[in-house]
Amino acid sequence: MPGNADQTAAERYFSSISAALDGLGDFLANQDSPLYKHDLVAQTVSEYLQRLNASFECWRNRLGFAERFRISKAESGFPIFQNVLELENDKKDASTRLAAIPPANALRGEMADFILRNREFPRALQKSMAERIYLETVDKGEVFSPFLLPTTIRVSVNPKTGRPFYVVHWGAFDGASNLPLIYMAVIEDSSESMVEALVVEGAKLNNKVKIPLPVGGLLNPDLARRFDDFAAKNSAYSLSPVTIATALDQDFPELHPKQLRRIVLGPFYTAGITEHNQKVADVLERVRKPEDAWLLTWTLQEVFSTAERPGKRGLWSSEPAREEFHINTDDLEAARQGVSHYEQHALVPHEAYQALYASGDAAKIFTGFNTHILSNGQVISGI
Repeated sequence: MPGNADQTAAERYFSSISAALDGLGDFLANQDSPLYKHDLVAQTVSEYLQRLNASFECWRNRLGFAERFRISKAESGFPIFQNVLELENDKKDASTRLAAIPPANALRGEMADFILRNREFPRALQKSMAERIYLETVDKGEVFSPFLLPTTIRVSVNPKTGRPFYVVHWGAFDGASNLPLIYMAVIEDSSESMVEALVVEGAKLNNKVKIPLPVGGLLNPDLARRFDDFAAKNSAYSLSPVTIATALDQDFPELHPKQLRRIVLGPFYTAGITEHNQKVADVLERVRKPEDAWLLTWTLQEVFSTAERPGKRGLWSSEPAREEFHINTDDLEAARQGVSHYEQHALVPHEAYQALYASGDAAKIFTGFNTHILSNGQVISGI
């Protein structure tokens, strides 16, 4: 997407994606939201949405001095991975670059002086101002990086096994699909050191151990670094949830993944820009207000363990416990995705939904989706 040649299209895109992410945030904040049965999921996804919003604010500011900004028009509708990498690199030297640019007040004074003396707009100074605003946003913003390290957000004890378990989340921006991914896992830990430290008689959490949640990384310090490396190497969209859960189960004998969720944000559709569904594009073009001509989809994937196969200890060899993950083979799409359960969701502004409905294509477009309509800051579900 050219930064200067088609500023109108760029502004329309940023306004649309901002409205979509804000709408999804409103949906997650709704206590009656049918999407998630547990507030912990909505809270976690909301944190990653804040990072995405910060990234888009940075990219929007970057248009003031950068030549190009490219999105995946024919596939995800999100920015291409190169933009994510550039933003991550700019985070590293933002402070140094800011120190080399005059303060904002000084730049404004120079711009005013230039206009008075030359009777024309100071484009070079405008670019310097835009770069300063961009770098200030990057420097303070928690953006959506290529990989976001795991965080433990809950600790408890399984009364049946007497093991502590953790709820851990992490994120990744997939470079091949150009899609933001959010992972959440429930993992039991049979490490002797963690069982002794966290579990008291009666299979309850030891209240004397103060855990300042959230904790960066896996709570088990002996496995935290290895777990970070595992998550970094096993978060690609091309890997199915059951593949990731099985690899985690095999790589860590002491860890027992009981549930793995993946939230795939996108694809995103916006009128006049994205090209991955011509039927949707044609209808969105008819929406009167450009800021309402968009459609955001996302998928919730889940794989869970139905049983744990006990480990074997023999004189000559031993075998650790293994999880038996459920794949819903009665549903061909669930089997294809490698999940126990999945949900597809679509969020659309009221005017865009009316246009889709009037076209006669709404039923076909939204088949298999839980549809949510955004109207005046409110989300109406179950349509």
